[in-house]
Amino acid sequence: MARFQTLQRTIEVPDGVTVEVNGKTVKVKGPLGTLQEDLSHLPVEIAQSGREVQVSVTWPRKREIGMLGTAAAHVRNMIRGVTKGYRYNLRTVYAHFPVTVKVDEKAKALKVENFTGEKTPRSAQILDGVKVVVKGDDITVEGIDIKAVSQTAANIQNSTKIKKKDLRVFLDGIYIDTKTSLETPAGPAKVK
Repeated sequence: MARFQTLQRTIEVPDGVTVEVNGKTVKVKGPLGTLQEDLSHLPVEIAQSGREVQVSVTWPRKREIGMLGTAAAHVRNMIRGVTKGYRYNLRTVYAHFPVTVKVDEKAKALKVENFTGEKTPRSAQILDGVKVVVKGDDITVEGIDIKAVSQTAANIQNSTKIKKKDLRVFLDGIYIDTKTSLETPAGPAKVK
């Protein structure tokens, strides 16, 4: 297999977004907010010229080629976050015991009460910069940082994990339903 001297990925910066590169720290400002990420753990070089951000690696092996794509994806996700944002819709599913879901703003947690008839409530951590809204059986998780939004949605889903029972029979829980941007209308997804 032939090795390349340098490989490069170019990311276009849309209008209304400013990107600042300081070493391996990338700061992105847009209409929805500001995101900053340190990519010093990746063996890539990040440079900016005009309305483009170049991520490159010299004499890459297979591992470095993969990290090049990872670094480019991080920058793309930050740009998309400050322009469109991220929204995850979750749905509460229960068979017998009606589940009550409440957001505790003070403790930055989501409380799930009466899950499968349990007396003690289960809780899930809500990360900084994430907004959680509960309407009936639907839960909406919104924000501009994809890592914080997806981790909060995963925390909510994992808080209702059923243990020591047959998962084919006990289907109760909170599950991720759809992943969209903030531009799309909120609410449950319509199935045609």
